[in-house]
Amino acid sequence: MKILVTGGAGFIGSAVVRRAVRQGTAVVNLDKLTYAGSLSNVAEVSDSPLYAFEQADICDRARVDAILSRHQPDAIMHLAAESHVDRSIDGPAAFIETNINGTYTMLEAARAYWTAKGKPEGFRFHHISTDEVFGSLGPTGKFTEDTPYDPRSPYSASKAASDHLVRAWHETYGLPVVLTNCSNNYGPYHFPEKLIPVVILKALSGAPIPIYGKGDNIRDWLFVEDHADALLTVVRKGALGRSYNIGGENEATNLELVTKICAILDAKRPGNKPYAEQIAFVTDRPGHDQRYAIDPSRIREELGWRPSVTLDQGLEQTIDWFLSHEDWWRALQDRDGVGKRLGTA
Repeated sequence: MKILVTGGAGFIGSAVVRRAVRQGTAVVNLDKLTYAGSLSNVAEVSDSPLYAFEQADICDRARVDAILSRHQPDAIMHLAAESHVDRSIDGPAAFIETNINGTYTMLEAARAYWTAKGKPEGFRFHHISTDEVFGSLGPTGKFTEDTPYDPRSPYSASKAASDHLVRAWHETYGLPVVLTNCSNNYGPYHFPEKLIPVVILKALSGAPIPIYGKGDNIRDWLFVEDHADALLTVVRKGALGRSYNIGGENEATNLELVTKICAILDAKRPGNKPYAEQIAFVTDRPGHDQRYAIDPSRIREELGWRPSVTLDQGLEQTIDWFLSHEDWWRALQDRDGVGKRLGTA
């Protein structure tokens, strides 16, 4: 199988690219290289004969058509997306353009390519989405694949729209698709605008560690390498037209999460005082969803996948990586929005 991965220079996409190449799968990485993408994320596989890179915008139909024709992939894994809720509050237009119009362009390009090849049975269009399309949970219950959609931010609304487009292209045109909705990811190469890398880098710099509201918002945390493994399992073995929820089975409040990070840093890079003393509660994000939790029964029972990394293990691995890759995150500090509070417009 040769896989075309959109957004393969981003956080999750690069994890998929690295894992696929390590497993002996040919990969074409299509990425626009926006602020959140970096070829350093895939440096370890860049010299492999199984790897090819194409810089392109997923909204550019002519370029996408040419790339598909040149590389002849057996599957498309569509990860390219604007993904930061705070950025979507300040500037929703980019999320509509990339997540909705970009997905439409990819679907039409995939349909034309699949049709021209005689509609091979093995072809797959795998759309990667988020649990945020389901809205916010109360203190009990979990998202399943049948949970009604209830997006509450410009980001989650744009992803919900893209999910609906993918399902419509399957039902109307017969395009062979699979879909996945994941919980919050974390791990190496995490762009330093998201919560966990922000906490690590703020702690190390001696700056206040911001926590929105009371810190009681709950997320299910999924180690990115586990997610990449799940995604490759779904694209290879998932049933056509089927969606799979991917969760880490690791729920924690934001305050619990930050406290864990501080304790690990205290042990690995002790400062003059406990890092938890830098915690500062700040004004909450508008429309902040209270709780996400994934029921991963379907992917476990149908495809035999479940997460292998606990939250404590994953946080330790992530912190070790950031401590030993200062050159990587230092190079990103001048990029748009890094180190600034977004989502207050």
